[in-house]
Amino acid sequence: MTDNKTKLSEKQRRRLRMQSLTKEERSYIRRRELGDKLWVVFRAVILCGLGFIIFYPLIYMISCTFRERADMSDPTVVWIPKRTTLSVLKETIEAMDFWNTLKNTVLLNVGCSLVQVLSCAVTGYGFARFSFRGKKLLFGIVILMILVPTQIISVPLYFQFRFFLGTDVNLIDTMWTMYLPAMTANGIRSGLMILIFRQFFRGLPRELEDAAYIDGCGPFMTFVRVMIPNALSSFLTVFLFSVVWYWNDYYISSMYFSETKTIATMLCNLENELKLRLFGDATVKISRREQTAWRQAGCLISIAPLLIMYTFLQKYFTEGIERSGLVT
Repeated sequence: MTDNKTKLSEKQRRRLRMQSLTKEERSYIRRRELGDKLWVVFRAVILCGLGFIIFYPLIYMISCTFRERADMSDPTVVWIPKRTTLSVLKETIEAMDFWNTLKNTVLLNVGCSLVQVLSCAVTGYGFARFSFRGKKLLFGIVILMILVPTQIISVPLYFQFRFFLGTDVNLIDTMWTMYLPAMTANGIRSGLMILIFRQFFRGLPRELEDAAYIDGCGPFMTFVRVMIPNALSSFLTVFLFSVVWYWNDYYISSMYFSETKTIATMLCNLENELKLRLFGDATVKISRREQTAWRQAGCLISIAPLLIMYTFLQKYFTEGIERSGLVT
């Protein structure tokens, strides 16, 4: 009873307030209330649509990974398999030699990412804080590193590593083909990383450096003791970007490596590896629907480490993007 009285009193107060307004004001309030209600519905529809688009591939991967191959040819099976099994997942792990491939990928991925983050941070700090001859020209070249596709310079890079420094030293099929560009801020997407660091360091107050110079620090020690501690969020953001790009890279890895296997190269060659490792015959015919189960299982185990990493580092990743100025 008390609630009903309260509701009635609220309605009465609103009716009295509306009566005290002019016709134009009442019309404006009604339009605004209707717009607020429609916005709630529209926002819910957009979020549900985006959620479906994002989660649909992941749900489909999980559904295909834990179903039998025969269910792939069954038109009655859409999402929930009739019989769940781990055989497809085990066969995919065996075909990809997953654990050795994962070890090679992590060694290459994390090492190159760490080196590239440091080299790009130093480069970005130089563009942000120092004035030197040719600065604008060199920064224009950095922007070209973002715009020019890797395929355009792939042939010169291959010959550069095949005959390193004009000698008979062959670096092809060694990890130096990845580490050397990363050490010189020329790795995968390094131009964008330099731009992120430049924008972040430009946003830091000059007083930090002035205080460090007064305390006797030179440019290098100022960078190490003052700038790096204040830029940890940007370091983490760029590191995560670098890890993802190196993890997903197929073009550069397949160009330089023939013996060293990575997750991306093994996933792209999964069909041949399945035929050789499981059936011992590269000419055996496998239906496209059955191949889909293995491919989806391969995609699932390939992205699983990245999903786990992002789950734990999501908060710091978001903060790093906001502080680096990428969303402004």
